[in-house]
Amino acid sequence: MIYLLLSIIASTCIFIIFKLFDKYKINTLQAIVVNYFTACLFGLFIYDKPIIVSDIIASQWIYGAIGLGFLFIAIFNVMALTAQRKGLSVASVASKMSVVIPVIFGIYVYNESIGAQKIIGILLALVSVYLSSIKSKSINNPTKGLWLPILLFFGSGVIDTSIKYIETTYLPENSIPIFSATIFAFAFIIGSSILILKAIKKPFTFPKKTIIGGAVLGITNYFSIYYLLKALNHESLESSTLFTVNNVAIVMASTILGLLFFKEKISKINWIGILLAIISIVIVTLA
Repeated sequence: MIYLLLSIIASTCIFIIFKLFDKYKINTLQAIVVNYFTACLFGLFIYDKPIIVSDIIASQWIYGAIGLGFLFIAIFNVMALTAQRKGLSVASVASKMSVVIPVIFGIYVYNESIGAQKIIGILLALVSVYLSSIKSKSINNPTKGLWLPILLFFGSGVIDTSIKYIETTYLPENSIPIFSATIFAFAFIIGSSILILKAIKKPFTFPKKTIIGGAVLGITNYFSIYYLLKALNHESLESSTLFTVNNVAIVMASTILGLLFFKEKISKINWIGILLAIISIVIVTLA
């Protein structure tokens, strides 16, 4: 449970860091690229075995790492576009409700336990995520641009599901640091390519605050994935239970921190969502 708790803390800190990016006018895309570079270096630094590139290339999980690297940078950008064009609440709901995808995958593929109590807990979790994300001013959702939240929903779900599948099927013991570092390396390469193309069209600079912000985000991002993988590797929790508790707890913690430190307004519906989140965590965990 300690790994799950640490993953929740790290993932919640990512939302706080993005909030600070907006406050201090830090270019998000540039910071994301720096973040992946930092996360990669940090993963290589804490890996306690010799790093043999040929072994990494020949590993069974290398193609999964490449695919996840592409998804990481792509979904981060989809999340930004969704927030800008459809609103923050839509982006939040689309990304967090995606927990249903790895939960169904775990039950179907790994024959994980399913019963009335777990079903009720999962449904409450989905409702709590939605209620926690609703803002006082509703956002219109015309058909135009609907592909963004849909893509974000499936992309976030596929990332969580892929991490679980690769960890279970291909990842040798004690390979989590190098696997995580490889994912971030490919995400950095793809992100850098995007920045280079942008620089060709319109030159830009990298302010010091962007580098610092990206580095802090990178270390936090690394640990969010590292501890999630460690939690998935633990036999005491099924993935369907883990992903439900993880995603709901992140929404709950982010909502409360937004209230305390960023003075965000929390409506009665949001408080009902937070209460349902706590209840759902208890129900699913006891199941």
